[in-house]
Amino acid sequence: MIASYPKAVQTIVETFSHLPGVAAIALGGSRTSGRIDVASDYDIYVYFDGEIPLDVRQELATRFDPAPEIGNAWFGPGDEWTDRPAGISIDLMYWDRAAFERDLRAVIEAHRPSLGYSTAFWYTVRQSTALFDRDGWFAGLQALAATPYPNELRRAIVAFNHPLLRTTRSSYRHQIELASARDDPVSVQHRLTALLASVFDILFAVNRTLHPGEKRLLDHIGRLEHGARLAPRIRRLIHVSAEGTGIDLIPAIDALCGNLDAVVRKVGLADVIDDSSAPSPPPKRPSGT
Repeated sequence: MIASYPKAVQTIVETFSHLPGVAAIALGGSRTSGRIDVASDYDIYVYFDGEIPLDVRQELATRFDPAPEIGNAWFGPGDEWTDRPAGISIDLMYWDRAAFERDLRAVIEAHRPSLGYSTAFWYTVRQSTALFDRDGWFAGLQALAATPYPNELRRAIVAFNHPLLRTTRSSYRHQIELASARDDPVSVQHRLTALLASVFDILFAVNRTLHPGEKRLLDHIGRLEHGARLAPRIRRLIHVSAEGTGIDLIPAIDALCGNLDAVVRKVGLADVIDDSSAPSPPPKRPSGT
């Protein structure tokens, strides 16, 4: 199977599989989700115990790219470089396997929500293709990821994200209203992005659909049984915020959130959003994406 991949991918697997600390290597992203386009790179996840030396990563990358980016840490440990002969981009992400499994189990088994992207890592594992699995650990992780969507998690995600949309004193709506009144467009955009992250998290949860990450979200909700009608509201809100006047911004937020509330009630979760008690925040997540 490995022979069917570009030379750079084969070399990654050959090199890292010889390191005793590497437990598994998997391919994910658009290459395994069926949504490849001309800009699609190869998202490769390396699950490890301990540490993978930077010099090993550097030496591997420079076989294909004279100027790779090694040791990027903005979104978790990673390397980015290009297989110049093949004309493909490589995005390597390094995850501590114990921490990753702990986080995944917290979502699937303990039903722990987040503010946005609650099930994104779960989606990553379910959609991944194993390229190397030293002792079957990754196969076990994918078996866990095959778990049906728990109703308790569905309710927890809605309960945790919904109050911050409009109903609490620190709600995104309230913060956006204040920022708009202060003519602070940077703050408006910051809070609007957070609001949309929670909106999407709720939408995927009520549809019992794993969160696919930050790309093509309008396309994704367009295929949901409950959610397609919200896409125009989201586009309208983004358009209004870009105009910079703020006059129609709060009505656009209320229109979107009102439609979302209707969806939540339609699927039988009215009691969740009508409960005024806000849930406790989840434990702080380890670094990494």
